[in-house]
Amino acid sequence: MNLEKVVFGFFILLALTLNFGFFLGEIDNPEHHNVYELFAAIIVSLIATVLKFGERTQIGAVLLASSLVADLQLISAAIVWAVAVHVLDIGLTPAVMASIVSLSGGALLANAVSTILLTVETVTLHR
Repeated sequence: MNLEKVVFGFFILLALTLNFGFFLGEIDNPEHHNVYELFAAIIVSLIATVLKFGERTQIGAVLLASSLVADLQLISAAIVWAVAVHVLDIGLTPAVMASIVSLSGGALLANAVSTILLTVETVTLHR
């Protein structure tokens, strides 16, 4: 067992599950989406991205690209949240919350692609 691969897989799966936890719920209801869960999803996704920098394979490049997309989507969601609450003082209206959750949904899709690619890479290594 390679400890580096375990840590790599752990952070990819943790990023996916945290993002899923934030995404789950009614899309426009702020009570179903916790800001701390979004923050945790961003931090774990950034750590997973850093762990992918060392990969030099083609699948590693696609893993890095999907992780960068997830980071961009999650950071955009956090920016929308911060601007709506602290800059514009409009609060978490249903439209704003739907935008935030939609952006995290895009990140969820990118994290799912990363997980599928990691699974494919793992399966091909055993053959």
